[in-house]
Amino acid sequence: MKDSVIAAQQTPSAQRTTRDLARAAVSGWLGTAMEFMDFQLYSLAAAIVFNKIFFPDVSPAIGLIAAMATYGVGYVARLAGAVYFGRMGDRIGRKKVLYLTILLMGASTTLIGALPTYAAIGILAPVLLVALRLVQGFGAGAEIAGATVLLAEYAPVKRRGLVSSLVSLGTNSGTLAASGLWAVLLAVLSEDQLLSWGWRLPFLLSFVLMLFAVWLRRGLKESPVFEQRADVVDGVALAKDEVIAAAREGDPLAAGIRQRKGKAFFLALGLRFGQAGNSGLVQTFLVGYIATNLAVGRSVPTDAIVYGSLLGFVTVPLVGLLGDRFGRRAVYLALTALTVVVAFPVLLLITSGSTPGVLLGMVLGLNVGVLGLFSLESVTMAELFGARTRFTQLALAKEIGGILATAIGPVLAATLTAVTSSWWPIAAMLVVYSLITFVSALLAPETRGRDLVRLEDAV
Repeated sequence: MKDSVIAAQQTPSAQRTTRDLARAAVSGWLGTAMEFMDFQLYSLAAAIVFNKIFFPDVSPAIGLIAAMATYGVGYVARLAGAVYFGRMGDRIGRKKVLYLTILLMGASTTLIGALPTYAAIGILAPVLLVALRLVQGFGAGAEIAGATVLLAEYAPVKRRGLVSSLVSLGTNSGTLAASGLWAVLLAVLSEDQLLSWGWRLPFLLSFVLMLFAVWLRRGLKESPVFEQRADVVDGVALAKDEVIAAAREGDPLAAGIRQRKGKAFFLALGLRFGQAGNSGLVQTFLVGYIATNLAVGRSVPTDAIVYGSLLGFVTVPLVGLLGDRFGRRAVYLALTALTVVVAFPVLLLITSGSTPGVLLGMVLGLNVGVLGLFSLESVTMAELFGARTRFTQLALAKEIGGILATAIGPVLAATLTAVTSSWWPIAAMLVVYSLITFVSALLAPETRGRDLVRLEDAV
């Protein structure tokens, strides 16, 4: 066994062509786009119609809280998926896991569009909705982590931030597609048409995207970093006891197996907190809050997400380039500080009651506090972790951050705004989330240019 490990360490670098990189980039972008389209379809439906068709026997405020809670249960399932598929991805490779996750997400999202409503089968309707939401979340729990790892491990070192930002661009594309679909539905359908059958169309149409994504990933090659790992033999990672037996003092195996884990994980969790929390508030809660509490057209919040997502096609790669040029920490600190400064002015714009104010505030909040941070997160978290546990740790950091911030945040915001009858708790939550990420970036090491084949974490 020891000889085989040493032989694995001496294997020449795995070569990938520009075509391989392009296929990996499109695969990562498309899978993440599908994940976020699925979740944005659900979050918009939860904010706009699910409180009426799945929770009709309660007041509008309680119905919104119930719909947001149903949205949040998917994040619990995501954590289970992160553990299960993350370990699998670190053991047998990134490619196989990404094939499975896309199937789970696509099938569950399509089936949501075929669900009977509360009027048809009573309490069983929200029960089935929650069940499909759990399956959807289980697959999604490793999708974005796997795509992030794959792209970071494929990318040229000097352009790692830009290439990895395609994952974030995938989130933006998915958000845009879902918001665009809902904007069209709200514009052309009456209230009765929307509630009776119109809400089903976006979920059913996602089936086409799933078929294309599955086809694309069938021809994807494994990550070159995974193939070069010192602890991988014949395409499978060695067990911990095998690595310990083979490791010699000072070699890559020893560094990877003997390092105590924890520091990098908690720093990554803090980096995740700002983006995840801000996303739950801007992309989920505020859509429902505006539609329920402000005297603007019902399509205004979804239009704002569409415009913000379009601008994100500039924001995301630009932030990736800035991270490659100036380092991850400096750009993190600048973006989070800017979010803290503009949080209250942005909420003043949104709650002004004017359509231009709502649009401008939502676009600013989405690009500064969500998409810009996501672009940095994609590459920084991958660089923080060692190759042996990168998939698992990254997936867990993302999903635990999602549970603590994105899933709980909208429910907490709904409760606080109902109790205070004011918008200020939303702005305060944006400030708190962003400060957590600011402090984490301040404490984190600079990871730009790190060798991703190394088995140990950056700290």
